[in-house]
Amino acid sequence: MTITTRHAALGDELPLHDLAARTFGMACPPGTAQADIDAFIAAHLSVERFAGYLADPDRTILLVSEDDQPMGYAMLVSGPIADPDVAAVVDEKTAIELSKFYLAAERHGSGAASALMTAVLEAATATGAESCWLGVNQQNRRAARFYAKHGFTIAGTKRFLVGSEWHDDHIRQRSLLP
Repeated sequence: MTITTRHAALGDELPLHDLAARTFGMACPPGTAQADIDAFIAAHLSVERFAGYLADPDRTILLVSEDDQPMGYAMLVSGPIADPDVAAVVDEKTAIELSKFYLAAERHGSGAASALMTAVLEAATATGAESCWLGVNQQNRRAARFYAKHGFTIAGTKRFLVGSEWHDDHIRQRSLLP
């Protein structure tokens, strides 16, 4: 089995939406209402939204596949930081956001997540950014361990709205400088 990564392109909207629909709920804390998860997916991870993301020059979406079957994706976002809690600890002029990083549950432990993270960090560095930041739910221990393994340290906290429910996230950041 061969694991590959590539930049997503127009035409990848449907597989990206499918992956998002299968994986987003795994990042939410236990007890998150399915209706809130579904509302978030409909509002932010639809086929139409992915078409817009793919056309946006401030976004880079990467796909990781095994034998040409997409199994995960990540999204980098450049530009202004709207969240005041993030803006307080991240320099928007020198940082890029890792907005999404998801892998199908059946592929956890396969090495695909590390391959995707390597591609993400290379793509982030290629933008000229000096650091990369992300938000991750404070209860998502698996993701926290993974991000820590890849050099992301806690820089602060923020809130994240899923449907009608607010969640508490850690802001994690790492340098991209050599």
